Amino acid sequence: MSDSITLSSRLFLGVQRSALGLSWRDRLDANGQARALAIAQLQGHGDILSRILAGRGVGPETSEDYLDPSLRRLLPDPHCLKDMDAAADRIAHAVERGDKIAIFGDYDVDGAASSALLADYFEACGILSVVYIPDRIFEGYGPNIAAIQTLAAAGAKLLITVDCGTMSYAPLVEARRLGLDPIVIDHHQAPETLPDALVVNPNRQDDLSQLGQLCAAGVVFMTLIALNRNLRARGFFSFRPEPDLLAGLDLVSLATIADVAPLSGLNRAFVTKGLAVMRRRARPGLAALFDVAKIDGPPRPYHLGFLIGPRINAGGRIGDAALGARLLSIADPADARRIAEELDRLNRERQVLEGGTVEEAEAQALARLGADDVGAAILVASDDWHPGVVGLVASRLKDKFRRPAFAIAFAPNGGSGTGSGRSIPGVDLGFVVREAVEAEILVKGGGHAMAAGITIRPERVEDFRAFLEIVLAKKVAEGRAEQALLIDAALTAAGATPTLVKALERAGPYGSGNAEPVFALPAHRLLDVSEVGAGHIRLRAQAGDGAKIDGIAFRASGQPLEHALRAARGAMVHLAGTLALDQWGGAERVQLRLLDIARVDQRVA
Repeated sequence: MSDSITLSSRLFLGVQRSALGLSWRDRLDANGQARALAIAQLQGHGDILSRILAGRGVGPETSEDYLDPSLRRLLPDPHCLKDMDAAADRIAHAVERGDKIAIFGDYDVDGAASSALLADYFEACGILSVVYIPDRIFEGYGPNIAAIQTLAAAGAKLLITVDCGTMSYAPLVEARRLGLDPIVIDHHQAPETLPDALVVNPNRQDDLSQLGQLCAAGVVFMTLIALNRNLRARGFFSFRPEPDLLAGLDLVSLATIADVAPLSGLNRAFVTKGLAVMRRRARPGLAALFDVAKIDGPPRPYHLGFLIGPRINAGGRIGDAALGARLLSIADPADARRIAEELDRLNRERQVLEGGTVEEAEAQALARLGADDVGAAILVASDDWHPGVVGLVASRLKDKFRRPAFAIAFAPNGGSGTGSGRSIPGVDLGFVVREAVEAEILVKGGGHAMAAGITIRPERVEDFRAFLEIVLAKKVAEGRAEQALLIDAALTAAGATPTLVKALERAGPYGSGNAEPVFALPAHRLLDVSEVGAGHIRLRAQAGDGAKIDGIAFRASGQPLEHALRAARGAMVHLAGTLALDQWGGAERVQLRLLDIARVDQRVA
C-alpha cells in the first residue's frame, strides 16, 4: 500500500484540509488500534483511556506502570552521568569545609528553580551560598568575567553554574585563575570541546546516560542525590538531619514543564510527584504565585506552563532577573507575597510589550515570505524591540507560520543583537545554532532541539538568514509535510463529562512528549461565537441530541481560526480540541479548548 493511501486511510472524519490548513489524522495506526483493544480487554480500562495509552506507545504489559510513574522505579543511579563522581566529591569537600559557594543561574524558570534547589540544600547543610542571576540586557546569557570576579572577591571558593556554562570558556578560565573551582550543571547541547571545568550535562557528546531529556533542574536533582550519598559516606549527617530531597520535586516539576522538557520516563515521574508536593503549599513563593495568579483547585501542568512560569520569567525579561530565584527559596510568606505581586505586575507589562512586538514581527515575516509563502525559517529583527520578549515573539511566529522562527532585538547603538529561536518537531535548532557559531556567523549561541538563544552582529543577519535556508530547507519541508492534527478519539458534547476528564488525568501529566488528548466532536452546530478577554474567542456548540458544550480558542482574535468560526456560525462543523475542567460557582463543567474546526462538507473527494 502506498504512503498516500495509508495516510488517507487514517484521515479522521475525512478532514483533509481544516480551517488551519491541516489534515486530521487518527493518532492510532492499525498496530496502535490493536494495542488499544488489548489494553481495554486485558486491563479493563475504558475504550477512550485505552486509546490514549496506545497512542503514546503504551502496551497492555506496561499500562499499569505508565499510569503510576514511580520515581523509585524510574530514577537511575546519578553516577551514570559523566563527571558526576568528581562533581559530587568536589561539592561535598566544599560543604565539609564550610566554604562559601557561588551559584550562577540562568534568568529563566529552569535557571531560577535550579538555583533555588541548590541554595535550599546548602542552607539545610548550614553552608553559606550566594545566587547570582545575570541581567538579560546588560550581561546576557551565561557566566561573564565581571560577574566571576565579583563572586571571587566576595569570598566564594566554588562556582556552580546551572542551566548555563557549557560553552563559557573564557569566564571559567578566569574562575580557575581566581581560585574559584568551576562546576557546570547544564542540559544544553554541547560541542566536542568543553570548558575547563567539571561538566555534568547529559547532552555532552561523551555522556552515555541517555538522560538528555532532563531540564537543568532535573540534572541538579540528580546531582543532589549523588552529593547527599557522598556526604552521608563522609559522616556529615552524623549529628544533623539530612536535607529532604523529595521536598524539592516541586521545583523540578515546575522547571520541567516551563522548559517544555518531554514528559516521558523519568520526567513524568518528576512532574507527577512534584505536583503532589505542590498541593501541600509548603513553599511560600509558589503558594504566593498561585494566589496572585488566582489558581483554584490543585495545580496542574497547564497552570505551571501558562500562569506560573510566565510570571517567574517576567523578572528576567523586563525587571530584576534575580526575583524568580529569590522567590522560589524564600521562607517568609509576607516577603513571598510582595515579590509575587511584583512579578505579577511585571508580567502584565510584559504582555503589553509582547503584543506590540508580535504585530511588527508578523508584518516583517509576511513581507519576507511573500504571497507564495516561501522560506524554510522566519528571521525578524529590530532595534526597537525589548530583548526580554524575543523568545515569546519567536514562539508566536513559529505557531503562526508553522516553521522555525528567530526574533532578534538589536541595541540602538549598532551593537550586537540578542535573539531567540523556536522550532517545530523534527528540526533540531540547538544543532543548527551550534553549527552557525562554529562557522563564526554568530557571536555565540546555544540551546536544545526546540529552542535556542543567539548573539549576532548586525552585519551578519543576512548571512544567518541564508545559512538557515541552506541548512533547514529539506528538514523543514519534511517536517511541514508531516504536520497534521492528530486525533485521539471522537466524542459528542454529552460525552464530554467531568468524570471522563478525571479518568484521562491518570495518563497524565500531559505536555511535550506526552501530548494532551485531542478529541474531535463530529457534526455539531456552531451556535455562538464572541470575543472574550485579551484576544480569546468563546464559542458554544450543540450536538444532534441537543447536548451543548462551551469552548474557547485562546489568542485566536484576528487569526484564521476566528475568521473560520465567524463564517461558520449557525452551520454544522467538526470541532477539535482538548478538554479541561472549568470550575464556576462551585460547579464543575467541561470546557473545550478549541484547536481547529472543519466544515462538515470538507471531506476527501
